[in-house]
Amino acid sequence: MRAEHSDRPAGRRPSGFLRGIREVLIILAIALVVSFVIRTFFFRAFLIPSGSMEETLQVNDRIFVNLIVDSEDNLERGDVVVFEDHYGWLPPAEVETSAFYKTLEVLGLYPSTSEQHLVKRIIGTSGDHVTVEEGTGRLIVNGTPIDEPYLYPGVAGSDIDFDVTVPEGKLWVMGDHRDASGDSRSHVNGPNDGFVDVTDVVGRAEVIAWPIQRWGSAGSNNEPFEQVPQP
Repeated sequence: MRAEHSDRPAGRRPSGFLRGIREVLIILAIALVVSFVIRTFFFRAFLIPSGSMEETLQVNDRIFVNLIVDSEDNLERGDVVVFEDHYGWLPPAEVETSAFYKTLEVLGLYPSTSEQHLVKRIIGTSGDHVTVEEGTGRLIVNGTPIDEPYLYPGVAGSDIDFDVTVPEGKLWVMGDHRDASGDSRSHVNGPNDGFVDVTDVVGRAEVIAWPIQRWGSAGSNNEPFEQVPQP
């Protein structure tokens, strides 16, 4: 049987090259949308700019922060958190990011340089009484001495004396490298009396993503506080 012949002109189909370009653009658009959704609702990348959390987090580590964990019900003593600096703990940002990298940062494809964010460890939550043991420098939370395995080698829990009770809806935070951290202790006479509002917490640091040889947990450790009674 002879095949039928149509007099209709065949529709012009896009070349293989153009189809390939179109598919790449579609995939890229989907990836950007997915990245934006993840960055907005689930995870966000941050760059560690200082040594205040050594050796848990080191300068130029890239970390991913869990944005879902940003309420007091989900935050615990020992969590490593990123929060917005609304208290003047940091000097005004001077580093300018190019439009290209700023766009990638908004999309979650490039880590925030953290100029107006800080990363610290939660030591006290609402109602906690936090002070320093005389003679040893160990922290005492609600009457319980705390042994902190994550501290920078050779430093005490605190060489600065303080005695605070954490107000409702606030946190007392400290860096792991206590001698190099401008944390709650350094700002007891400043705005908010050194406390951080829970509402300023962006999320909990979960993973060190870069450099690749440091891939792993971002250092949250609740075990030292397990025996601390509720206030």
